[in-house]
Formats: sequence, C-alpha cells, structure tokens
Amino acid sequence: MAKRTQALIPRSLRGYRLAWFGPDVLAGLTLAAVAIPEVMGYTSITQTPIVTGLYTLLLPLAAFALLGSSRLLVVGGDSATAAILAAGITAAAIPGVDPGSPRWAALCALVALVTGVLLVLARLFRLGFLGDFLSASVLIGFLSGIGISVATNQIPDLIGVEKGSGNWFEKQWAWISHLGDTSLPTLAYGLGTVAILLVFKFFVPKIPGAIVAVVGLLVVATVTDAAGAGVAVVGQVEGGLPQFGLPGGVTVREVFAIGSTALACFFIVIAQSAATSRSFAMKHGDRSDVNRDILGLAAANLAAGLSGTFVVNGSPTKTQILDSAKGRSQVANLVVVAVTLVVVLFLTDLLAELPIAVLAGVVMVVGAGLIDTRGLRRIASRHRGEYIVAVITMLAVVVVGVTAGIMVAIALSLLNVIARQYRAPAYVLDVRPDGYGYLPAEPGVQTRPGLLVYRFNSELFFANAAGFTDRLERTVDGAPDPVRWVILDCAGIPDVDYSAGEDLAGLMTSLHARSIRMALARPEPALLSALHRYELMDRIDPEHVYSDLDVAIAAFDVAARSEESAAVSAGASGSVTASDAASIPASVTASIATSDPAQTPTSASTSKESS
Repeated sequence: MAKRTQALIPRSLRGYRLAWFGPDVLAGLTLAAVAIPEVMGYTSITQTPIVTGLYTLLLPLAAFALLGSSRLLVVGGDSATAAILAAGITAAAIPGVDPGSPRWAALCALVALVTGVLLVLARLFRLGFLGDFLSASVLIGFLSGIGISVATNQIPDLIGVEKGSGNWFEKQWAWISHLGDTSLPTLAYGLGTVAILLVFKFFVPKIPGAIVAVVGLLVVATVTDAAGAGVAVVGQVEGGLPQFGLPGGVTVREVFAIGSTALACFFIVIAQSAATSRSFAMKHGDRSDVNRDILGLAAANLAAGLSGTFVVNGSPTKTQILDSAKGRSQVANLVVVAVTLVVVLFLTDLLAELPIAVLAGVVMVVGAGLIDTRGLRRIASRHRGEYIVAVITMLAVVVVGVTAGIMVAIALSLLNVIARQYRAPAYVLDVRPDGYGYLPAEPGVQTRPGLLVYRFNSELFFANAAGFTDRLERTVDGAPDPVRWVILDCAGIPDVDYSAGEDLAGLMTSLHARSIRMALARPEPALLSALHRYELMDRIDPEHVYSDLDVAIAAFDVAARSEESAAVSAGASGSVTASDAASIPASVTASIATSDPAQTPTSASTSKESS
C-alpha cells in the first residue's frame, strides 16, 4: 500500500518536507515577478499575441512540475527556442502565413506539438544522451549567437522605428538607416527599462528589476498617455484560459515544412535542459534523471501545443533565480502557475497601455545575458581549438541564421567527436627491470628486442581503423630490432566495427606474411565476440589470447628463449606456464597491471591507475 501511495506522488515532489513550503512560496512569487515580464517579451520574438507568452507558464510548467524529475528546473518560454521558432517559420515561407496572424500562431503551436512528439520518442528509446552531442563550447557559442541576434533585433522596437527584413546585416542596416526617425519618447521608455534592469541586477539583486520596470513604466505610460505621444503600446490583451485542442487549419504539407524547426528546437531543449538540470542537481547533491526529465519536457511541449502557445524549454536563468531565492522544489513553480493564472484571468486589461519598448528592453537585457563572454574567454585560455569552434558556431547563428546555426552546432559537435576518435593516442609499452613507461607509438621504439606491446585508446571504427593499422605498421617497420611478436593491449579497445574488422584482417595478413606473431592481451568478451563474428579469431592462435598483460609478455620471453636455445625443437609452441609468468620481476608485473597510458602520454612515467 505504501509503495502504491508513493507511486502517485510526482517524482520531483517525493521526500518533500513541510519546512520547505514557506521558502517555496516566496521563491515562486519572486520567480513569477521575473518570469511573467520575460515571457511577455518573448512574444516579440515569436511574433505571437502577448497572452501566448503567459500561457507558457500555465499548463506547460505544471506538466513538467508533475511529470519531470528535477526539483528545480524551471520550464517556460525561452529566448533561444523562440528565436529558432520564428526563424524557422519565416524560412519555411508558407503562403498566407504572416507574422502575428492566427495561422502563424497555429504553426507556432504545431512546432511545440511536433517537438513534444520527438521528445516522447526520445523518452521511449532513452535518447537522453543526445543532449551530450552539443559540447559545452558549442553550446556557449550557440547561445551567445542567439543572444546577439535576440538583443540586436530589439533595437527597432526600442527606438520606435520599423523592423527590417532579410538577414542579420540587412536588419541592422534597416534601423541604422532610419535613425533619424527615432521616437524620443519611445527611446526614453526603452532606455529607462534597460537602466532599471541593470541597476537592480547589479545593486539591488534581491528585488526583481523586471517587475519594477514593467509595473512602474506601465503606470507612467498610463498616467501620461504614452500612446497619445506616439509611443507604440501592446493594446488590448485577450485574457482568459487558453483554448485546449489541436492547432486549427494546419495541413500535412505544413507539418513537413516545420519539421526541421521542430528538430532544431528538440536538440536545444534536450541539451539546454539536461545541462541545467545536471548542474543544479550536482550543486545540491541530488541525482539527475535526464530521461525522466525528457518525459516532463515532452508533456510540457505537448501541453504548450494543445493550449495554443509556443515551444517551452528548461531555462538556466529562471532556474538560477529560483535557486537564489531558496526554492527547494517544484512547489515553487506551481506557485508561478497560480500567479500567472491570476494575471491571465483578472489583470490582462491593465496591460493595454504597456509600451512595446518596455518589453523590448526586457528582452534585450535577457539576450545580452546569453552572450557568455566570460565562458568564451575561459575556453580561449584553455583550449584554442574549442574556442574556434565556439566562435564559428556563434557567427553561424548571427550571420547565417538561427536554424542553420543549430545545424552547424550539431555538425561541429559530431565532427569534434569523430576527430577525437580519429586522433586517439597509441602507445608502445616500454618494460624495464625497474619499472615501465608508455611511449608514443612511432618508428624507433619497441617494448623489448623483437616485441611490441601496442596500446590504442579508442574503439576501432571506420574513421580511425586505417590510421590505426598504418601507425602500427610504421612502428613495426621502424623498430630498432626485427619484430617477432606484436601484442595488442585491448584494454582500451571496447569494440570493432565491420570496416575496422576488414582493416584488421589486412593487418594480420601483412604481419603473418612477415612471420610476425600477433597476440591479444586483456580483451573484453564483447570485443572477442566481434572478432569471432568477423572470423578474425581464426587468424590468432587461441593460446595467444591472454587475460593478463604480464602473462602475455612472459609468453614472448619463453618463445624467445626457445628460439635461441639449440636444445628446443623448432616447433616449440611458446606456451607460458605459471612458473614462467612468475619469473618476471614483481615490480614490472605490478607496473604493467596498474598502468594507464592516458596518464603517461609522452615519456616513461610512474603514474599508476587501476586496470
């Protein structure tokens, strides 16, 4: 009975303590004061009615709170996915679909639905690892590019001129060429918003500057009749509960047209939400269940699509606000849902006189906050190559566009993975009476006269197999003494694909033609199974497959002595006995058994690691 009751409690609320309720309520009120103005501002990016931004904090946030795993992750409208959404629908160029129109809003809801379906599939097939395919450097570059794009695209609304169209440069030139048309009252509201946000951020961080700016300037605009002075205002905001149902008037062609946009949102939702959830879980000693969070994110986006709003995402900035306000659980997010519900039902009429420049100022500051200059500097100081990748990703987002930028980000991340596997290090074990060392595999090195113990620290697959065999053959050719045995230390090779199996077959043929015996040391069962499938084990004497590296080396020593002894027949098998293995100095066998070349990449070192 107790287990059944436990199963009915949402995962994120299990173990809840009554002492957390007070702090959760206060944290929820604080978060609502920041989140509500922000999501209203994001509608200027998605080009949908303002109320759709508020709807992202209703059913979607409640769905994640009840079905997700993270105690703190805040889900709602997000600038990154909003930018991807708007850019993707614009690029789809569907006839009759104009920004701000009902059909545009329906397509935004459709993208949320398709994103939710993709997340459901990711949960069913446990694809949470996909979030790891966007490396930290690529994600920093991508979000920085989003920040530049989002912040600069608010300038026309901030100064009161018409927005341009086209690529990023054309949009910037449009407002630059119309600077003479700047509305000074509009500019005053825009700069006033930015100033208030920055003052509260740096000098009074405990008070939400966004709510102060929105409420304060709304009062000023209402009292002074800002609309009469030529300041653009949001106008009548339709309140009430969202209509629940499938987006209307959507065709099958349009579903396929927005598919790439939904896929881009899918990747960003997984990557950003997983990274945020993990970081805050680690901070508080909790365990992050990414696949369970994907279920919550799927439910949130399905709820968003069915309630007529746009894609929602895990927000690192809102989650940080909740954590800083001492929130302890998703109860705080349910408080945000309750506050938003009050606004939607009773307070939307008060928003009619809110200057659009105020929302533009809020979004501009949020966008600027995504530009992670500190992170870029940190990457530049620690890994120049990854810094270049981050900058390329950032420029791709700004110059080519958000949708193309996410594809560039994914491609660069995958290329980075392949490049690391392709350049996986290879070593030759250098065994000496007083210890050991791992030397880079290159001509001029050997383990002992006649012996190469070769270590490769990666699985073998189509991209690195040719390099693996070429490097091994060059090392054999350049060894100081003619090589009679090659022992492949398989501890770093978990698997071999078909292409690599073909290359290994060619390598074995080449070595056998030169009377060089090949042995395997420390292979895992999965690797042996793969080698059997490729019929490679037919080329290796079963007696030359060793579970211990020291025994393999002892086998070579026995074979070498047999070949040198006139008393031993030419057909001696070179098999090793326990007494032969025991003849190796204990210091050497202990070193071999505990060594890891990843710790000794350049020279004979004595760092040790359990094998």
